[in-house]
Amino acid sequence: MKFRVLIEQDEDGVFVAQVPSLPGCVSQGQTRADAIASIQEAIAGYLESLSDRDEAIPPAIEEEVVDVAV
Repeated sequence: MKFRVLIEQDEDGVFVAQVPSLPGCVSQGQTRADAIASIQEAIAGYLESLSDRDEAIPPAIEEEVVDVAV
């Protein structure tokens, strides 16, 4: 499965990753690569938890990229 992941660097330089379609699925890392590896583990754990409780996986969030001239 594929999930959209948002990655932002916080004021301390830590990379924070979150998955909008999986509420509360957030992780972090000292580098962007660490944050990606960490969020992949968090997603796997989140999906396993849903499966254990016989809950459905939330649908993906659709998005569009829009160009704006400034």
